[in-house]
Amino acid sequence: MTQTSRPTISLIIPAYNEQDYLPACLDAVMAHIAGKAIEVIVVDNNSTDRTKEVVAQYPAVTYVFEPEKGITRARQCGYRAAKGEILAYVDADTRPPAGWIDQIWEQFGADAQLACLSGPYSFYDLSGIRNKVSTGWFVLAQPMYKMTGYMMVGGNFAIRRSVLDAMGGFDSTIEFYGEDVDIGKRASQHGRVLFSRHFVMPTSARRMKHQGFARTAGIYLSNYLSIMLRGRPSHNDYLDVR
Repeated sequence: MTQTSRPTISLIIPAYNEQDYLPACLDAVMAHIAGKAIEVIVVDNNSTDRTKEVVAQYPAVTYVFEPEKGITRARQCGYRAAKGEILAYVDADTRPPAGWIDQIWEQFGADAQLACLSGPYSFYDLSGIRNKVSTGWFVLAQPMYKMTGYMMVGGNFAIRRSVLDAMGGFDSTIEFYGEDVDIGKRASQHGRVLFSRHFVMPTSARRMKHQGFARTAGIYLSNYLSIMLRGRPSHNDYLDVR
């Protein structure tokens, strides 16, 4: 696949009160992605801190505002604002590594039926053994992925715009938990959903630290099963961890 035949990629970063984590995220984006994506968009999801001021320090980043709080509504706002053929989403507490965007080109270029690409997290604020234990659930979830044909994490995925168009965008009735499973499930109706162990995204373990690993894993598993079986999440309430 030549440079000229590569699909255009828009990077979208939803952010709610992310003044503390967003600078490191955008520094990584500027180092590894900004010269390759056609645009970098931060969706300010009605923040009350200095998120807007942080974005203003990066002239190459486009700032958009979504007044109705909620991750799916922020994703939808980014989808409406973006121009790329592929929309890539990361969270504001991630640090996209070198080669990450190249994997998007490689995977989508190799498979015309690929609807959505995702991969596991690594946790930059956990020690070695704790990081390995915390990422272990991605391995344990492989049988379920093979059974259903979809698995995703919301802070590390790329999806064809044409697939999002066919899906009708994101389901804004889902507040938080299960939204990534819903995306993967609906995308799988329009093509293949690939969860690649090589497509790794460093992120913060702040939610697991706050809620505990077992409780966090249980909540995510419960919502995966609920979306899979009922099409709706099992939890509607969630806590902002900042």
